[in-house]
Amino acid sequence: MRFLRHRQGDKKNRAAAGSDPFVVKEGEYSYGHLEDAYYYSDWTERSFLADNSNKEFVGKTFNLAKLPIIVAFFLIFISILIGRSFWLQVIKGDYYYSLAEGNRLRTEVIEARRGIIYDREMTQLVNNAANFVLYLRPIELPRDEEVRDELIRRLAYWLDGDLELLSRGEENISVESLDGLTLVADSPSYLLIKNLLDGVIIGSLDSYQPLFVKDNLDYDRALLLALKLQEVPGVFLSNKIRREYVFPPQSLNSDEPTLSLSHLLGYTGKINQAELAKWGKEYSLIDYLGKTGLEASWEKELRGVSGQKNIEVDALGRQKKIISELSAKDGSSLLLSLDAALQGYAEETLSKHLEAMNLSRGAVVALDPRNGEILALVSLPAYDNRLFATGISQADYERYLNDSNRPLLNRAIGGGFPSGSTFKVVVAAAALQEKIISQTTSFLSTGGLQVGQWFFPDWRSGGHGVTNVKKAIADSVNTFFYYIGGGYDNFVGLGIDRLSKYAQLFGLGELSGVDLPGEVPGFFPSADWKLKSKGERWYIGDTYHASIGQGDVVVTPLQVANYTAIIANGGRFYKPHLVSALLDSNNKIIEKIEPEIIRQDFIDQKNIEIVRDGMRQAVTSGSAQSLQVVPVSVAAKTGTAQWSTQKEPHAWFTSFGPFEEPTIVLTVLVEEGKEGSVVGAAVAREILTWYFAEHLNYSGD
Repeated sequence: MRFLRHRQGDKKNRAAAGSDPFVVKEGEYSYGHLEDAYYYSDWTERSFLADNSNKEFVGKTFNLAKLPIIVAFFLIFISILIGRSFWLQVIKGDYYYSLAEGNRLRTEVIEARRGIIYDREMTQLVNNAANFVLYLRPIELPRDEEVRDELIRRLAYWLDGDLELLSRGEENISVESLDGLTLVADSPSYLLIKNLLDGVIIGSLDSYQPLFVKDNLDYDRALLLALKLQEVPGVFLSNKIRREYVFPPQSLNSDEPTLSLSHLLGYTGKINQAELAKWGKEYSLIDYLGKTGLEASWEKELRGVSGQKNIEVDALGRQKKIISELSAKDGSSLLLSLDAALQGYAEETLSKHLEAMNLSRGAVVALDPRNGEILALVSLPAYDNRLFATGISQADYERYLNDSNRPLLNRAIGGGFPSGSTFKVVVAAAALQEKIISQTTSFLSTGGLQVGQWFFPDWRSGGHGVTNVKKAIADSVNTFFYYIGGGYDNFVGLGIDRLSKYAQLFGLGELSGVDLPGEVPGFFPSADWKLKSKGERWYIGDTYHASIGQGDVVVTPLQVANYTAIIANGGRFYKPHLVSALLDSNNKIIEKIEPEIIRQDFIDQKNIEIVRDGMRQAVTSGSAQSLQVVPVSVAAKTGTAQWSTQKEPHAWFTSFGPFEEPTIVLTVLVEEGKEGSVVGAAVAREILTWYFAEHLNYSGD
């Protein structure tokens, strides 16, 4: 390239460039400012550098008036970001930190070993066994409904499917058809889980509260589930405690289990919402607790104190490692005053006599009058609590509910019956204490009392002749008790108010406080009660009926045993109880349950002795002479309680022995058993004879 000399303002050449300022024709000069020099190339086309002095710029003009608005917007935006960060990290930092830790750390309960139950001879009546429980934790389930439903179907298949196929890994069967079920969605497990989750979804899936699915899984299926659930979110398998009840045979000559222990021991079952509300945070919805019997009344002691462990979990909620752990404290075992051998023999004897009379219902109570310890408590018909402990079927449950004999009722403490003549010992003690009579006071029994148009009969049509209090007890003379209870002619009796007072002192109309659930207080009538409830005034006939344990008088077999024990021990009313001590896990006594006296000294000792002599006379020459074969001296009182015009009366028999220093009170009730002196006495005679002669090897020395 050679440079041309500098030229100024050549308009002609500029015009020659044409309308396009960037291209000129070949052979002509191309010029532009390049350090104020022209250049020329004669071996290529001419190139031109445009002159920028006259170039027009194309662009958008910025309005500076809008700048403050933009700055304000950015300042507000940044302020919101900073404020929100401050709120999340400073104000709510601890809260969200705890939530984040909750996703990583979890607290799990360590279940305590439930205490065992023993009879007085350390015969074990309960075992603890493994109970595999399947449950869900809603917060860890998939949020996608389709994914969650697929999980439920698969879980239902594992629960209801053929175990042999599952154990071999043959899961290529369509998930919609298996083992007789048309659809998995129709299977019991699917419907159960679906209903559970539907209830939760109405509330919130963000719940850590476990949802119970199924318990008492057999070992093989539990093992299979443990393997299958390793990669399944929100579904867990836990090993809880299941109670197994060990029933000794009724006797050495019988293989039948002593099912009447079911009423005493009760059973454990899955907690419900009402019970969860009652017990609070100590339990969860997959826990078990005592439902009836000793399992319920001693729940706190039997359960112990749960431990806990803080664990680190993965995304599926599975434990990765233990951060810290607090060990559980085992529950206390119960040492009972119950004599399992006596319980079994009493059940066997009562069952035999009921069957012989084509009857089904009855009760036997045996207790120690020296301290209130219950030795036996039989209620028939009984039920099998083992069915409830493992999850009773609907058919079995309905069978119990629909049974007119009410096998679920512990009639020894929860059944109300007219006391019949057994109540006469209370009336006699009250009349002696109130000085209505003395031991020499006598009345002529000619077969009953006539009051106006009403006749109140004795059980013997010709009467019993001249009768004092001992004979009246021994022969159960109604006429005598009409006199001392309600009065006659010029003789003033106790009257209903004083009868009610002494009935209450002897434990009628109130709970005794026995350590079993289901006790009822019974009932003793009054004039005010009759007026309010029936709209009728009180008549002398009402007092006569109450004086012999009829009319509206209602007692339980335990209450009859209680007031018999008061007579037997000289006037002390002990609180009846089954548990005599609490034991630790090594069966060492940690707490002894001391006898508790409810009341005493409300009857003078001399008056108690008169009543005792009358009961002894019942055996030596009165209505209970069949007990003379018992190898110890026994005192007794018979009773025949009218309760229906269409059905036979109830048969009562209450007794104690040895007479000199009583160690046992035995009360028998046979519903619709007619005469207490017949079937009631027969049951008591067999039990007492076995108890002293064979069980205690009593020699009479």
